Parts: sequence; C-alpha cells; structure tokens
Amino acid sequence: MTPSSSHLVLIPSYNTGARLLSTVEEALRRWQPVWVVIDGSTDDSARSLATLASLEPSLRVIHRPRNGGKGAAVLTGAEAALAAGFTHVLTMDSDGQHPPTYIEPFMVASQRDPAALVLGLPVFGPEAPFERLQGRKLSVGLAHFETFSRAIGDPLFGFRVYPAARLRNALAQTRAARGFDFDPEIAVRMVWAGVPTLNLPAPCRYLSKADGGVSHFHYLRDNAKMVWLHTRLISQLFLWRWPSVRRIARNPRTP
Repeated sequence: MTPSSSHLVLIPSYNTGARLLSTVEEALRRWQPVWVVIDGSTDDSARSLATLASLEPSLRVIHRPRNGGKGAAVLTGAEAALAAGFTHVLTMDSDGQHPPTYIEPFMVASQRDPAALVLGLPVFGPEAPFERLQGRKLSVGLAHFETFSRAIGDPLFGFRVYPAARLRNALAQTRAARGFDFDPEIAVRMVWAGVPTLNLPAPCRYLSKADGGVSHFHYLRDNAKMVWLHTRLISQLFLWRWPSVRRIARNPRTP
C-alpha cells in the first residue's frame, strides 16, 4: 500500500487499554499513514504501540503531556498534519466502535470532493443502548435547528474526514469543543463557516466491558456539558449568526 501524501487517519486516544493496538493495526491495514495522539494516558496503553511504531514507518505516535479531551487531541494532530503537508484527517475512535473497513471509502469520497466535511451516519446494531439512541435523536434535531438544514446527519458520530485547515479555523473560533462536546460543536461550526457536507452510512458498535469496550462518558457531567453547548450555539444563532446561517442553508456550496 502506497501511503497517501494528503489524507491520514488520526486516532485520539485516552486510556483505551488493549483495544488501542488492535484498532491501530486494523487501520494500518486499510490506510497509511496512521497517526495516534496519546492524550495524557495513564494506563500504559501507548506502550503497546512502541514496537509497532519502530517497525512501521507509516505509524506516528504523538504524546500530549496532559489529558485535554478529544477536541484538544484532534487539534494537536491536525496542526501537526498541516505542518507536515497533509490536507485532510480522518478521525476515528481508538476503542473499536468505528469501522476500519470504511476508511478507504470515506477517504475516496473526500478525495473526490476535498472541500467537503465527510460525516459518518451511524448504523447501529441491536446491542446499542435504547436510552443512548433516544438521546441521539435530540442531538440530531438540535443540530438541524442550529444549521437551518439537514447538513449534519448525526452530530455525535466521530468517524469523519475533515479538511484540516477548515477544522483548525473552526476550533480557533471557540475555547470550547475540546472535550466530549467536540464532535457536535465542530460539525455545527464548520457548517456555519460554509463547509459543505457529505453524509455516508457506516456501522457503529457498542462494545461491552467484557469485549474490551472503554467509555469515559460521565452521565451528569457530560450531559450538562451538552446542555451548555447547545445553549451557547442557539444563543449565538439568534443574537447574530442567523442571517449568514440562513444564507448558507439556502446555498450550501457558497461559503
């Protein structure tokens, strides 16, 4: 496989455990290069990548000294990718929920339409918790309202291909979107900035602890953060953004 000079796979990781190595190995079989951002992990999961990185030149491991959240880790990786001459990053979770077999189709879609944000539209199996699916419907509805469109098929699914420069610019517009709120906020802000979207279906697995699944979701803390996120976005929408958002919704290819 010839490594791409424009698109790379970016995997942020925080205390993922044994799942990290298998996720990275599967990603490398589907696409190269693959970069991993270790976001201040304390569980020694990064140690499993040391041997693989010494043998595989298409794997790069970036270490952040402290845990800053998913958005902070993605920003670190995106800035490094831009500095190295890459233009796009595909983000996927390190815990095995996202489908490595869909990396290439998403990358091809991005190469055909490099201006677009390619968003995964999750297809859930029967193991998906009912309450999480219902909560997701609310997030989808809020994203549609905040963009006056259906440009974002699912604001929570993090399997995506970002134009890296537009991602960095969108993150520069807010001090938030660095933790659990990253996926929905950055999608809305990129649509606000006039970035066109493609929504492509992809399977999503919910892994139990017995299967090695790892979740850092804190029900009260992270739901409160989501409430604050949408309060901020809707307030901005009504106070000053609605004319430009309406224009973009009517002409989605006009920045």
